Amino acid sequence: MLIAASLLFYSVGSLMHLPLLLAVAAVNYLVGLLFQRQVKQKKLILILALMLNLGALVIFKYLDFFTDSVNSLFGSSVPLAGLSLPIGISFFTFQGLSYTMDVYRDPEVGTKSFLELLLYISFFPQLIAGPIVKYHDVALQIRSRNASIQDMAAGCRRFIVGLSKKLLLADLLAVAVDAIYANSALSDARLSLVAGICYALQIYFDFSGYSDMAIGMGRMFGFHFLENFDHPYAAGSIREFWRRWHISLSSWFREYLYIPLGGNRRGLTRTCLNVLIVFFLTGLWHGASRTFVLWGLWHGLWSVLERVTPLKRLSGTVFGHLYTLIIVVLGFMLFRADSVSQAFTMIGSLFTGYGFSQEATLLLREVLTGKVIAAAAIGLLLSTGLQRKLTGWAENKQPLTAAAYIGALALFALCILRLASASFNPFIYFRF
Repeated sequence: MLIAASLLFYSVGSLMHLPLLLAVAAVNYLVGLLFQRQVKQKKLILILALMLNLGALVIFKYLDFFTDSVNSLFGSSVPLAGLSLPIGISFFTFQGLSYTMDVYRDPEVGTKSFLELLLYISFFPQLIAGPIVKYHDVALQIRSRNASIQDMAAGCRRFIVGLSKKLLLADLLAVAVDAIYANSALSDARLSLVAGICYALQIYFDFSGYSDMAIGMGRMFGFHFLENFDHPYAAGSIREFWRRWHISLSSWFREYLYIPLGGNRRGLTRTCLNVLIVFFLTGLWHGASRTFVLWGLWHGLWSVLERVTPLKRLSGTVFGHLYTLIIVVLGFMLFRADSVSQAFTMIGSLFTGYGFSQEATLLLREVLTGKVIAAAAIGLLLSTGLQRKLTGWAENKQPLTAAAYIGALALFALCILRLASASFNPFIYFRF
């Protein structure tokens, strides 16, 4: 039933790419069978599997980017392929790779059932925008799990929390961010500061909201997915930030790339190089754009500096929290920009844009509505960990638990009203 629902769900959004999803599942399943049979030339088979998985990702997601880069560099005019991007390709190819590499390391974790693997790769709650689930984390749950009324209730509540983050916070903040970036030529220090703060909150609540929805839906069916966010804006260093932000992606790169490259076992220089490689690919994974690559390298640079300079002494201090927030917000301003030049314009105006024009002032008044200010204020409170503290305090207190479910129903009603009155605003991570 879950496989049928997942394939139907994917077909509604991207029917023409359904064969690609099935092909990824089939290739990794067959490779897994070969590893379980202890065939010779395991490394060669693994390399071929990596080439097939990554080849699909490169062709559909990066071919035009590489072609355009070559044309810009050499002045050539190679035509672009113009292939449409399959929904969720960055997520389901990485999950296929996760399975193949897990079975390569330990054939016992593999499955002889194609349906089990297909469910793992296509499961609709986290198929199109994560979190990235590693096979060894859910293998036992795929084979045997229990779904209870308590799981259904807790899953529904978690889903509603995520939906509320998206519709009642992220989408309201997006109104201000989109308006300022659409008029970046007018931007001054005030507008850039508002855009930077609002976008940092928007992307957090947009993506953590989707993760909450995926975790909640999985819980309804008896799956217990690992958390994907742990209040990253409370981090005291860039390294800590990445232990809290998009945990499934950072742990995937650590387990399947950073450690195989040597991790921190081959000296400081090699460690720093490995870090830069991982962050370069992290940026590229997010999209075929120079802004994403530079965003990844920006975080890689500060991660390296924390290893080789006195910055590491600031970790966990007030100054550590402050500089981490500044680095993260500046990075997200680059991440949000449509081009490198727009990013430099927005970031540069933070430091030089103190000639306030009448047009900029009018735009500032237009975007700073009561709803946007309220969403930003609530977002700042929730991003500090207030939600977790309240949840922990209310846990096992029967009247408060009942009140929490009533509150969830109220939030759901507000979300329905928001959906009925607002324009469509897709999740940010759909584009990846």
